[in-house]
Amino acid sequence: MTCVLAIDIGGTKLAAALVDEAGSILRSATRPTPRSDVMSALAALIKEVMDDGPPPQAVGIGCAGPVDLAAGTVSPVNMPSWRGFPLRREVRELTGLPTVLAGDAQCFALGEHWLGAGRDCASLLGVVVSTGIGGGLVIDGVPLLGPTGNAGHVGHMSIDPYGERCECGGRGCVERYSSGPNMTRWALENGWTPGTASSPTGTATGTGTGTGTSSPTLGATGTPDAGAPTSLGTAGTLGSGTSSPGTATPIPGPHSTGSGNGSDTDSGGASLAPHGTPEKADARALAQDAAAGDPIAVAAFERGARALAGMIASTAAAVEINAVVIGGGVSAAGKVLFEPLEQALDDVSGLPFVKAVQVRQSTLGVRASLAGAAHLAWHPPPTS
Repeated sequence: MTCVLAIDIGGTKLAAALVDEAGSILRSATRPTPRSDVMSALAALIKEVMDDGPPPQAVGIGCAGPVDLAAGTVSPVNMPSWRGFPLRREVRELTGLPTVLAGDAQCFALGEHWLGAGRDCASLLGVVVSTGIGGGLVIDGVPLLGPTGNAGHVGHMSIDPYGERCECGGRGCVERYSSGPNMTRWALENGWTPGTASSPTGTATGTGTGTGTSSPTLGATGTPDAGAPTSLGTAGTLGSGTSSPGTATPIPGPHSTGSGNGSDTDSGGASLAPHGTPEKADARALAQDAAAGDPIAVAAFERGARALAGMIASTAAAVEINAVVIGGGVSAAGKVLFEPLEQALDDVSGLPFVKAVQVRQSTLGVRASLAGAAHLAWHPPPTS
């Protein structure tokens, strides 16, 4: 059986899998990302997945960035022990296989295009909204990586040249308005008190008609146990299902996917105290209160959605995409994010081909970057 080795590297979790040409996972494993000596942990993970499995033909890696494709190096913001780390060379020497590298948010977009919500789209923008905002572009079926591998860095597109100063040094960046921590910050500054609008059980009270996808029996790490064949693209076979945009759900806890700017794109969801009161102010608590009708929480999501809409409209005007697929922890907020986003996009869009862009919720979730890494290995871009 022919397969490739797919690797997904984030600030919280390392994941690897043997994947065949149809996207079926033959073996997989995960482990937490250590603060130091990450390569040793990654080497052990690769050995675990490859031992006793079919030999892979190539390796695809999605890693938190920034990345430098020409040099094959990575400098993930949340992994301080890796600065200019020669990841492509290290993995190639470890495995003896052709190795392709890309940013994890770009792999998210490619995975959704291959097996997820963007399967019927020629060109799409993938956006991961969570602690940071990452993005990737697939144009005419091919990932657009750029000269250094950082194309699609939509979280740091400026949607307001007179706006707030961003942590990156720019001004008016989308991430400053639309990431989970920044929406939470704005809500707190404007008088939001977490939990006051939530239901007694702590569950968001928004309703919707989306069916979502089913969740299988998983290993303790959130992926199938090694040796269990599953499919990256089949709903409910790897990782938990995601709700449709019409359903408001609590934002889940940490995942491993990293954004294009190196910050983890999971929401870091809050745990719930007795009686459903959030223990801390974060994006999960904000989503719960917005779904329950808290006006400040609702306004925070509307503000974040409008910034996303400005970025989407600008990207669509520049490269003419068919769809936008949105994932990341904050996307699990459901209609409190997607409804104002669609309204704002309709308002800010003018040209017919921009108005025609469809906004979709990720169907692969945390599987998307692994799927994209596998696709890179199967179909390496000409510049790799």
